[in-house]
Amino acid sequence: MSSSPDTVAREVRRRRTFAIISHPDAGKSTMTEALALHARMISEAGAVHGKAGRKATVSDWMEMEKARGISVSSTALQFNYTPTGLANEDPGSDFEPNVINLVDTPGHADFSEDTYRVLTAVDAAVMLIDAAKGLEPQTLKLFQVCRHRGIPVITVVNKWDRPGQTPLELIDEIAERIGLTPTPLYVPVGIAGDFRGLLDRRSGKYVKFSRTAGGAKIAPEELLDAEQAAAAEGDAWTAAVEESELLSEMGQDHDQELFLAGETSPMIFTSAMLNFGVRQLLEALVELAPPPAGREDVDGKVREVTDPFAAVVFKVQAGMDSSHRDRLAYMRIVSGEFERGMVVTHAQTDRPFATKYAQAVFGRDRSTVDTAYPGDVVGLVNATALAPGDTLYDGPRVEFPPIGSFAPEHFATLRARSAGKYKQFRKAMDQLESEGVVQVLRNDTRGDASPVLAAVGPMQFEVVTARMLAEFTVETDLEPLGYSLARRTDDDSSPELDRQRGVEVFTRTDGALLALFSDKWRLQYIEKEHPDLTLEPLVAAAD
Repeated sequence: MSSSPDTVAREVRRRRTFAIISHPDAGKSTMTEALALHARMISEAGAVHGKAGRKATVSDWMEMEKARGISVSSTALQFNYTPTGLANEDPGSDFEPNVINLVDTPGHADFSEDTYRVLTAVDAAVMLIDAAKGLEPQTLKLFQVCRHRGIPVITVVNKWDRPGQTPLELIDEIAERIGLTPTPLYVPVGIAGDFRGLLDRRSGKYVKFSRTAGGAKIAPEELLDAEQAAAAEGDAWTAAVEESELLSEMGQDHDQELFLAGETSPMIFTSAMLNFGVRQLLEALVELAPPPAGREDVDGKVREVTDPFAAVVFKVQAGMDSSHRDRLAYMRIVSGEFERGMVVTHAQTDRPFATKYAQAVFGRDRSTVDTAYPGDVVGLVNATALAPGDTLYDGPRVEFPPIGSFAPEHFATLRARSAGKYKQFRKAMDQLESEGVVQVLRNDTRGDASPVLAAVGPMQFEVVTARMLAEFTVETDLEPLGYSLARRTDDDSSPELDRQRGVEVFTRTDGALLALFSDKWRLQYIEKEHPDLTLEPLVAAAD
């Protein structure tokens, strides 16, 4: 029997669901693992990818990710966290730990569509910035997505153990370039490259860190008052105090209402590699990030968190474990209580959907989940009928807005090298397409044997060919096509477009007709000569 609305509301208050966004190589996966280490979900952190003798991070599971040291697919991790000061709470009290749902996202721009899907499923974001490089293009794009969706952002300056900019330079850059006012919760003691600890601006105390061997363990902390800190750190402490006072004079103290309104961003300085500042980040998330809230459906009506069960599928992934040929659909629970085994309705088909095989996900590792609540991310095994953007519900019908596809900019044909592998090729193509790894386009001229792949970035093609070989033992040949942009069209316009040089019309799996153009000049010429044709822009990756 489902829990009462009061029980659901209590569970919702415990939960924090957020994504980590950044430019590649800002330390995102290392931070993900550091957070899991501080929550004591793992006993020892893996290190940066690609180092001989070191582990790959728990959130990266593809061989391609481990080899290149980048994340090419989002992964979900759920764990409990008890803030400092509550860890020794009376066992007989009503205190319960917070439930953290963390989604690690790809940083590379070629996989921004995957990151966009994740941002439809979270309530807050951690924007990770390299202390030396500051704001980078992909970070800016992802921040704009957060702003558009009203997702509050906590800014984390990572790699403070390495030489970099000054705190005030980074603060000014963020304020000037994205119009978000940083409100540091802590000021680093010691310049970039000489990270000693953090001045807690709200208490005035000093958190002094000590290194551990290779940063594999939680860094020991010592809490000192201002007088002790001044004696221990001298000029470095004085400089931090002066910076904190200057920030207060400029009005850059934390204000919760302005943060939730998307006008300010709490800021923390860290070193994920050394595990410095990681606990402070976790506790800021628990204290400041909003709990799950209701969501508008396609009709603009809000499905409240205490309403009957509803969820949105934001990602479908297969091939996570070579010993299991299953397919996992990640759903973000929007409302009500989820109970494993319940039969719900798939809004897109109005068909019943059984949830017997439901799992909590921790990177590639999984465990059966019996109940879950709004904010939680649950994996449904062998969910072949589900696609990103689909809605599942119980009780009153609800359907949430679909998740849009980005405008592809790279196109190539793919075919199996061996005709004897055609059956496996088709199966693999159907699977990768349903996951949203690439868009697949077809027309009568080219046939099914060599479909056209459409991608935001060329590395998506590498993922397809690598997974074709690893999961289906199908060797493939990829041939780039001379198209660079796409427009949505219709049945009335297709015949004329097909007669034009440098244009080809395809049908996408969702039924949309896409016209591909060799370049923007060809598009402009056709728009001028045939103004009656339907040529609608698709959503751009930077939107």
